[in-house]
Amino acid sequence: MKSGIPYGSSSGRSPLGPGDPIAAAITLLRPRTVVDPGLHTAGPWAVSLDAFPYLKLGGVVQGECWLVLEGSEPVRLRTGDIYLLNKPPRYLLAGSLDAEPRAAQALWDSATGGVARIGPESDEDTYLCSGSFWFDETNAPMLLDILPPLVHVKATDPRIRMLTHLTDLLNSEVQNDAVGRPLVLDHLVQILFVHVLRAHAEQTDRPAGWLGALNDDGIGAALRAMHADVAHRWTLRELAGISRMSRSAFAEAFKGQVGTTPLDYLVQWRMSLARDALRRNTRSITELAFATGYESESAFSTAFRRVAGLSPKQFRDAARSG
Repeated sequence: MKSGIPYGSSSGRSPLGPGDPIAAAITLLRPRTVVDPGLHTAGPWAVSLDAFPYLKLGGVVQGECWLVLEGSEPVRLRTGDIYLLNKPPRYLLAGSLDAEPRAAQALWDSATGGVARIGPESDEDTYLCSGSFWFDETNAPMLLDILPPLVHVKATDPRIRMLTHLTDLLNSEVQNDAVGRPLVLDHLVQILFVHVLRAHAEQTDRPAGWLGALNDDGIGAALRAMHADVAHRWTLRELAGISRMSRSAFAEAFKGQVGTTPLDYLVQWRMSLARDALRRNTRSITELAFATGYESESAFSTAFRRVAGLSPKQFRDAARSG
């Protein structure tokens, strides 16, 4: 095997983070969340929300409304529905498509007790909750590039029970002034986010990229194995064996579903972990080389430069100065 190709590890688990692919990806994304006030509405109403570079998550706790992404047909949301918007353009949430929109930020600024209102409180018939996710810009494409503009999990979906429970908890916490509220809100939104990703990944029409491949008995098993022991000296033969496929069939299926070859995927994932560790300065370069499965610091540095365009030291120094 050529110099610079990772060599074996018997750790059984990635030393740089979670072995579960979704958990590992979210850890690398370093999500920051903002939970909007709950929105109670009555009568004709519409709220205008600005374009956003990452993800928006929301749900209809009670009632119905329209979701209108700029340039797209309106989507009807009903009680219990959850939506995830990927890099949305300017969009509307509306009880009536003819209503004059109000700016969301001004509405959130007017909230009291964690709740914003449109119309008389006695007539309220719709209640919405929503939040935003910001991600580490370097690693954000690993998720944003494989999600569609809209993930709509309907209340009729068999996976919705857990989502509904989480939405109810989120709603209660938004209106709660108890100590620890920000931490609870942050965790609830992230848990809700993971469940929406699961629901999307389990849909009949397989999503693009690694997220959709996770539920494939063959390719998914290989992906989970790579993430569980990122330092192992994985070969195409081993990964094909885990997937119970021939090497040629495995390589073709993996590239068809994930969009790259198995070993290229592994290298890219290792370098994503390495960039994160270097940015946070949690490991020396030598430690990082062995943690990502390379036989020497020089072999790791060669591979890192090939992917990142800088040496590990240059990358770490640039991150510190930035």
